[in-house]
Amino acid sequence: MPIDWTEDLGASHGWRLRRGMLDGRPVFGKHGAVSPLFTSEAEGLRWLGPIAATVVSSHEDGLVLEWIDTERPARAAAERFGRELARTHLLGADAFGAPWPGFIADLPMSNEPAADWPSFYAACRVLPFVRQARLAAADVRLIERAVARFPEVSGPQEPPSRIHGDLWGGNVLWSGGRAVLVDPAAHGGHRETDLAMLALFGAPYLDVVLGAYEEEAPLADGWRERVPLHQLHPLLVHVCLYGDAYRDALMGAVSRVLAL
Repeated sequence: MPIDWTEDLGASHGWRLRRGMLDGRPVFGKHGAVSPLFTSEAEGLRWLGPIAATVVSSHEDGLVLEWIDTERPARAAAERFGRELARTHLLGADAFGAPWPGFIADLPMSNEPAADWPSFYAACRVLPFVRQARLAAADVRLIERAVARFPEVSGPQEPPSRIHGDLWGGNVLWSGGRAVLVDPAAHGGHRETDLAMLALFGAPYLDVVLGAYEEEAPLADGWRERVPLHQLHPLLVHVCLYGDAYRDALMGAVSRVLAL
């Protein structure tokens, strides 16, 4: 049955966003130029499971999800989110990486599996975006020094976690007393990455989320000090997308990694 698109919701990163009706139920559509992004996002949402939005269909030029009626976040919903996020992470992954192509916003990124997280993070998340960011040579040298320290500052080794990968507050929708995740860059990664991303731009009731998370799946000592390490990638992405406005935040995080 064809979708009756009833409302234009604007655009984001060149995608057209719409609300429509399919067989009597509301749906959300994101459409754009032909790209593996849409099927990759659908794979990630399905892999994340019940914590993520439900995929109706995906194809080369678009993605259709069940419509989510949003509400104001509440403390009880935040506590539930912390526990559900921990359980999702604990589902694990076969490797650091994923069997589908990676994207963050509309930027491609490698999901090539790696044997350990510091290697994956350096090769697939940080260094490729350093090359795209058009930073000054001195900044690049400092970032490369930080990358060289990844193995010694990443904390205790952990198996790959099932992470969202782009978990800023805007990708957490509150509905029906719980959080629903959208727009993933899902892969087998380090669970501290999702928590650091929530902290980067702020999230409602973050302390409640983190407290419930730690009750469900305690974090390794020193995880708070490692937050800047996990924020290097999203800050680099923002430099690539939006320019020098994020350069100072990026280099501040680099300095904190070098000080670990």
